[in-house]
Amino acid sequence: MKFYHSPGSCSEGILLLLEACGASYEVMPTDLKTGAHRDATYLALNPKGKVPALMLPDGTVLTEWPVIAYWLAKTYPEARLLPAGLAEEVAVMALTEHIVSGLHMRGSVFAMMPQKFVSDAAAQMELRRHGQEVVQTGFAMLARQLGDKDHLFGGFSIADAAAYYLISWKDRIGVEPPAMLESYYLRLKHRCLKP
Repeated sequence: MKFYHSPGSCSEGILLLLEACGASYEVMPTDLKTGAHRDATYLALNPKGKVPALMLPDGTVLTEWPVIAYWLAKTYPEARLLPAGLAEEVAVMALTEHIVSGLHMRGSVFAMMPQKFVSDAAAQMELRRHGQEVVQTGFAMLARQLGDKDHLFGGFSIADAAAYYLISWKDRIGVEPPAMLESYYLRLKHRCLKP
């Protein structure tokens, strides 16, 4: 498999999952900072022009964070990235989707890049504050879900990988997560990633 990845982006969470699965893959650097995701070659592969993307051995290209995560969970069931019961699986999927489409897209993006949405400096500050509030509320929710467990749902799941990349952006977002999330983040980082 070929994994299209930009360090520091949400694709870090998929990298975590690939490692947790023990999957064989090649990292294809796609640096967002240099605009590699807008290169014609990459757009031919992924017209959405974003990461992550995962090319399967048959040439199929998977895009969208939750889709890639779900595919990995189903393809590598021995990694137990989703719980066995339907109700439990749906709960993991619901939190994963909330992290990706809510806290990431409606929180961190506004906090980190308000200039993409408005040109007025005052409006940018307001949008940044709004994004920070969304993430701060989200961090509190994740802390409640985590409680005294090692992972959000007991065992490591795709929701943990989504939380992992979001927490990694804390400095760029400008929101400090609760101390328990800091410890949780470090456990995730050391659990699956290669040194």
